[in-house]
Amino acid sequence: MNTLATCAVSAVLALASLAAAPTARAEGANLECKLKFSLTGWAAIYKHADGKGTVECNNGQSMRVKISAKGGGLTVGKSRIDNGTGKFSNVHTISDVLGTYAQGDASAGAVKAATAQVLTKGTVSLALAGTGEGVALGVSFGGFTIKRATHDAKTR
Repeated sequence: MNTLATCAVSAVLALASLAAAPTARAEGANLECKLKFSLTGWAAIYKHADGKGTVECNNGQSMRVKISAKGGGLTVGKSRIDNGTGKFSNVHTISDVLGTYAQGDASAGAVKAATAQVLTKGTVSLALAGTGEGVALGVSFGGFTIKRATHDAKTR
């Protein structure tokens, strides 16, 4: 009887450790992912910008991406961001960075400009920073969309 009880306890502990293992891995899976990008756009009530970039994570994965920012508001101007950077938070897999982030900004600038924004998509956040050139005036809202670039040979 004592051997049977020991076996039962061992089996319960083994099952409990298997059940807890995925949870422990998911909680510890927070990746550090960064975005490097360039973006050009224009606005005349409707705001539109397109660009490209690369997402790199600390687990060695990388992915080329296409970026688009679209929205509306009381805004007019054109801009270009080169060597933009972004840092994602609350990422568990590299595919978590894909999707549309809520965006809103107020701007007034001419010639050389700098920008910094924090965007959200569910529980994932993206802090953007960049410098560039352009002329802008207004208040706008919309979405900042990141999609996997086609023919992406760098994703592992």
